[in-house]
Amino acid sequence: MTEMGFAAQSATGPLEQFAFERRAPRPEDVVIDILFCGVCHTDLHLARNHGGFTTYPIVPGHEIIGRVREVGTAVSRFKAGDLAGVGCMVDSCQHCKPCLQGWEQDCVEGSTYTYNSVDRQDGGVTYGGYSGSVVVRDKFVLSMPDGLDPAGAAPLLCAGITTWSPLHRWNVGEDSKVAVIGLGGLGHMALKLAKALGADVTLFTRSAGKEEDAFRLGADHVVLSGEPEQMKAVAGRFDVIIDTVPYDHDVNPYMPTLALEGVLVLVGYLGPLGTPVNAGGVVRGRRAISGSFIGGVPETQQMLDFCGAHGIVSDVEIIPIQKINEAYERMLKSDVKYRFVIDMASLKSQGA
Repeated sequence: MTEMGFAAQSATGPLEQFAFERRAPRPEDVVIDILFCGVCHTDLHLARNHGGFTTYPIVPGHEIIGRVREVGTAVSRFKAGDLAGVGCMVDSCQHCKPCLQGWEQDCVEGSTYTYNSVDRQDGGVTYGGYSGSVVVRDKFVLSMPDGLDPAGAAPLLCAGITTWSPLHRWNVGEDSKVAVIGLGGLGHMALKLAKALGADVTLFTRSAGKEEDAFRLGADHVVLSGEPEQMKAVAGRFDVIIDTVPYDHDVNPYMPTLALEGVLVLVGYLGPLGTPVNAGGVVRGRRAISGSFIGGVPETQQMLDFCGAHGIVSDVEIIPIQKINEAYERMLKSDVKYRFVIDMASLKSQGA
């Protein structure tokens, strides 16, 4: 099937309109007409080949909300007209231990990602949600709860599950004290979700002036992490710290703020930490540093259902696809509160 989208042809060129072939639907596939697609920092990093493993041309986008157009003969969970979501993955082996436990993101044979990945069925390259439609194996399609704004729900498929997964893993609830480092696309979702789970929530930030937004999003307290007296005042306080910072940074100042057997969970950065971690900050208090990478399909559906029940969506700025290059430049300056979402109807507009 010929599809239109926006693609980067090189690490230095802009994203431009691009025609490509979607695979013919298989019996287990769902064909979805895309309504909205969130813009993640990963999209920018891969479009510009920051990791050194981008295959061009690349059509980014893995926060997809759309309407089911058709389903294969083996599909029973969806029907034409359903609102559906697609996140960061579109396939996995389905038989290794992680897959059987619902942790497809850690598939031993390697997950098939929504874009810039190799289709395990036919060897083709996957193309993402900056496009008119997508064809996805039904096991990786998410049901969308009634009542959620579809544009605001799109970032839940990445930013939402990335922060929900560690909150769920570490049993955050009404007796929990949670801190969030950083107030961006991930951080604002972590605040909303932790608060809805009943936790007492604190934002760590290095920048003054974020209190109003932080409190609106669910924080009970704001701590300036560059102020020694404020950090000392929260020593031994937190059961879980969700670290959403997307670049190399020193985690040592946060370790003393963990309670007994508390854990700091890295979710925002995948590279090497340049500052060594002081083992004393981990050994004393039986503290831990952990990591979490997106989440599996069952956990993502659980997160969506929770958000549906609590009316949680991301704070978004909706843009036409023609503004995607401008949006990338603004993302580099942290000039968005808190996620860009593309209205894919703009792909069909004059001059797309």
